[in-house]
Amino acid sequence: MARVRQSSVLLAVAVAVMAVALLASPAAAAAKSYNITKILAAHPEFSKFNAMLTKTRLAYDINRRQTITVLATDNAAMAALDQYSLPTVRHILSLHVLVDYYGAKKLRALSHGATASASMFQSTSSAGGMSGYVNITSRKGGKVDFFCEGADDTATPSRYVKSIKELPYDIAVLQVSSVLSSSEAEAPVPPPAPVDLVELLSKKYCKSFATLVAGNADVFRALNETKDNGLTLFCPVDAAVAAFAPKYKNLTAKAKTAILLYHAVPDYFSLQLLKSNNGMVSTLATTSDAKKDYSYDVKNDDDDVTLATKVVTSTITATVGDLEPLAVYAVSKFLQPKELFKVVQAPAPAPEPSKKKGKKGADDEDSSSDDSDDATADEAAAAPAVFGRWAAAAATVGAALVLLG
Repeated sequence: MARVRQSSVLLAVAVAVMAVALLASPAAAAAKSYNITKILAAHPEFSKFNAMLTKTRLAYDINRRQTITVLATDNAAMAALDQYSLPTVRHILSLHVLVDYYGAKKLRALSHGATASASMFQSTSSAGGMSGYVNITSRKGGKVDFFCEGADDTATPSRYVKSIKELPYDIAVLQVSSVLSSSEAEAPVPPPAPVDLVELLSKKYCKSFATLVAGNADVFRALNETKDNGLTLFCPVDAAVAAFAPKYKNLTAKAKTAILLYHAVPDYFSLQLLKSNNGMVSTLATTSDAKKDYSYDVKNDDDDVTLATKVVTSTITATVGDLEPLAVYAVSKFLQPKELFKVVQAPAPAPEPSKKKGKKGADDEDSSSDDSDDATADEAAAAPAVFGRWAAAAATVGAALVLLG
């Protein structure tokens, strides 16, 4: 009987260790990703709430968190925010993003109790004391109320209505009856200090690019209209502009406008965010031409951040200015979109020498596919890590067998 119990223990240990290794693998991590915009897009009654998450850039902040609860309000309830400026709306909606997981089951488990959760507003400089915490209270009949700590006694709590989407224990999207009330969050937000983009670009690294921006009225207007709501600008250094000058001179006026707007992303990205996230980004050129994509891939390798357009790959070399909602970075090459220039195909790798004579394999085919090359590289990079975790798990189980054997 003792040996049977030991075997059961060993089996449980093996299963547990293997489960931990699997959950730590890249494939499991990818499975846990989510997109709040796509989740809410399936529910048109929350379209205004969804749109505001995008405009205030909260959607991006939500998507990069591992554990989160979003308290969504329907279109009728969102009318309460019409009187506020966009920065103030961001503060208010930050209260609706709890940095913990509260699915329907967890809310029911409160059983006439109460708890408090920090919200994203708590991390802002405008949140004093406990004002960034949201109190969650269970009432009779299974009702649950949400209200801000320190809220006015006359403030009506926002009541839980239903669960919209849950991915335990990563994200819970819940409907609540009304917008949360908080005097600190509702306080007017001072406008950002005025920034002269041309002057900023001219001071460091990007004087030539500043001249191109200043000389194009459409680009100059678009950048200035966007910078106060979130803008990341990648400016080629002077040497890069000089190297690209012959091609630039031959572009049409429309193409010159497009390529300059191609260097501007209508969202704020700190350097830390760029270093910790990969993916495609849309540009101001995208919004100016609905028929064309005008996007590129942001990639990072440790501290290096690159922008890959399929025509050139440019690297961030310095920070010109970074004060939310505006970030400006110097880059090593002029960004060239595939919509205007020929895509550069990566050279096919040389075939491996073979000791046996025979027919050529299929390795030479489809070598020009960028997407397949990237996918293969990702899989190759991930394989050793996954194998290492399983090997470690096997070693742990083996050690246990030796000790209990």
